Amino acid sequence: MQTRLEKDSLGERRIPANAYYGIQTDRALENFPISGLKPKASYVDATVCIKKSAAKVNKALGLLDAGKADAIVTACNEILDGRLREWFVVDVYQAGAGTSHNMNTNEVVANRAIELLGGEKGNYSIIHPNDHVNMGQSTNDVCPTAIRISAVMLTRSLQKSLHHAGIAFSDKAKEFDPIIKSGRTHLQDAVPVRMGQEFGAFATCLRKHSEAIQAAADLNKELGIGGTAVGTGINAPPEYRPMMVKELSEELGIEFRMADDYFEAMQSLRPFVQLSGTIRSLAQDLIRIANDLRLLSSGPKTGLAEISLPSLQPGSSIMPGKVNPVMAEMLDMVCFQAIGCDTTVLLAAQAGQLELNVMMPVVAFNLLHEIEILANAIDSFARLCIVGIKTDAERCRAYAEASMSIVTVLNPHTGYAMAAEIAKEYLASGKSIRQLILDKGLLTEGQLDRIFELRAMTEPGNK
Repeated sequence: MQTRLEKDSLGERRIPANAYYGIQTDRALENFPISGLKPKASYVDATVCIKKSAAKVNKALGLLDAGKADAIVTACNEILDGRLREWFVVDVYQAGAGTSHNMNTNEVVANRAIELLGGEKGNYSIIHPNDHVNMGQSTNDVCPTAIRISAVMLTRSLQKSLHHAGIAFSDKAKEFDPIIKSGRTHLQDAVPVRMGQEFGAFATCLRKHSEAIQAAADLNKELGIGGTAVGTGINAPPEYRPMMVKELSEELGIEFRMADDYFEAMQSLRPFVQLSGTIRSLAQDLIRIANDLRLLSSGPKTGLAEISLPSLQPGSSIMPGKVNPVMAEMLDMVCFQAIGCDTTVLLAAQAGQLELNVMMPVVAFNLLHEIEILANAIDSFARLCIVGIKTDAERCRAYAEASMSIVTVLNPHTGYAMAAEIAKEYLASGKSIRQLILDKGLLTEGQLDRIFELRAMTEPGNK
């Protein structure tokens, strides 16, 4: 293998001649052969956007030669278009703060920019990873800014998936509105509800989670870029901060804003914890909804079987004809993973000390991972499960009519105690509730017809 010689403050190393990374990335590869997990594409995108914006701002400020700045911008554009992605190689579990990720990015951008200027990779006299690509920056403000940017960008996909799932549930709520079924509390028979009301509640739940996630995502639009090493902005002119925020906003089409306290923006990972927490809250409700659908579709002969989910694949390697609720099962597992990611974010966020939280690399991976997998899972769940749900109206009505709890509507007419006695007799005697009431002379046929109208039981004010 052909190599080139590179040097850093610790000494010299032979680097593969074709590699776009350099000596600091090479050291990270040797030090951190941990998981095989590489940075999320959105995190790479965000970091490269920072490098591109910094080059343009430093050029405008007269701090970076126009030729160097333009080569850096071109290299960044190529990476953003999908080139050179195989050279972002540092493991997720790496040195604190994300220096290895930042330098991996600096080196790849620098070496491509060197080529664009006619040089050979590793000739850092042309474009230097630290002096030119990292000008006016520190890992300590680049990485939290990149996490914020990528989180905001990925949240757009999550919101789109939630929107589609919400519409799918709303459509089913309208379709299923005439379907009367037994409600269930404590997994026991309860008074009737309409299937449409259950599905409408699912839609409302997703809408409210979407609103909470958007509010949390907006907190991440406050950027601490320009704080450099500890928040003071050392090695960056005062104009750099507002110019960087303006450039990033224009580059990404997102209205970012300057941090009101650059020290707090570096010390606290509060916006990540808040966004992750809202996603955890969404995950726990998605688990509940997925499990409700699994219960309602249980059977088809020995379960509730009030609904049927789309048949997507054979469900057993031994039981012929078996079909399982695979999309609901998948969604559960993704949500379990998302909740685990949130726990990691929480623990990492509290582990910061003084001017910096060095646990940012694991926060970057877990926050972005939970957003990404939930967006994908919800999208698939909506397309392949929700829109294809069907219901068995006759079965639902039979359950509703057989429910012991419909005696609840007798309370205003007979009192709770008598209604409870009728319920007990109903279970013991095998007679219908209607017949028991008539036998006792408590109400007339006409009164019973009005009181036991099932649709009316699903609306407020039934008497």
